[in-house]
Amino acid sequence: MLCRLMTTGKASPDHGRQGDIPVPASLADAGSARGRAILALTACALLWSTGGLLIKIVNWNPFAIAGARSLIGGLLILAVLRRPHFTWSFAQVAGAVSYAGCMVLFVAANKLTTAANAILLQYTAPLYAAVLGWIFLREKASFLDWATIAVVLGGMVLFFLDRLGGGGVAGNLLAIASGMCFAGTMVALRRQKDGSPLESLLLSHAITFALAIPFLWGPVPGAVFPGRLSQSLSPTAIAMTGLAGLAFLGIFQIGIPSFLLVYGVRRVTALQTLLTSVLEPIFNPIWVFLVLGETPGPRALAGGAIILVAVTVRNVLSLRLAAPPAGAG
Repeated sequence: MLCRLMTTGKASPDHGRQGDIPVPASLADAGSARGRAILALTACALLWSTGGLLIKIVNWNPFAIAGARSLIGGLLILAVLRRPHFTWSFAQVAGAVSYAGCMVLFVAANKLTTAANAILLQYTAPLYAAVLGWIFLREKASFLDWATIAVVLGGMVLFFLDRLGGGGVAGNLLAIASGMCFAGTMVALRRQKDGSPLESLLLSHAITFALAIPFLWGPVPGAVFPGRLSQSLSPTAIAMTGLAGLAFLGIFQIGIPSFLLVYGVRRVTALQTLLTSVLEPIFNPIWVFLVLGETPGPRALAGGAIILVAVTVRNVLSLRLAAPPAGAG
């Protein structure tokens, strides 16, 4: 049932109902489609967030991990599409280049500045999306959008406050560029809402894999575990765990989320897509805590709570505003 809804986006009958008052199907369907889109984007952020844990576990060059992940994720998308429709339009190519740039620049930023700086600066993306969405999509940010952006950025600073540092200037600039690319990706995908946004992501993975080829040659990826667990495992088990981690990254952390992202961005604005995706860095330390035992500090917990509440309130208000009026008929 869920797969059918995610694929077709169709709701039922000729009329939806609000209480006992019949409302036009177009209005009811708009609200339910937006709700499903927000759920899809939340699930996308949840799956994206597993990357921090898995990249910690897989013992390999970060660029090699990014390339292998894109290869596996791209093959999954290709298997589902079977015959991808490449229009080579500006939006399709721009979306591909932007997303590839986002992934590669973020990896490079992590090498040249602190991880906290890289994540925080990348997630300034909603600011750029608000501007780019107005220029290219005529989707004007509301007061509620700007208020949410301000609260989310404040929560992000609090979330990473204990881990922020000066970092390298080059790394910080690359992280900002990654955020710009992230925003450009969402705007380009939204521009293709009636076209081929999934093909943009497929192309982006091909670009990322091609750029990572020089880093793929070398030892087989291994795995790193806490405590004495690594010492108790055989080299074969460690190698198999590393390969399994790569497979999970390709299929569940980047492959399946591509379908969820496209489903969502077709039904909500580019800015709301990004504001929902900021849940990713909040979920990230939860996985690390559950598996590796790294405990987030009180400021991180407070910042995460602020972001979670802000995004939830924004999405709930969005659904209420999209709901059909009580007297519609």
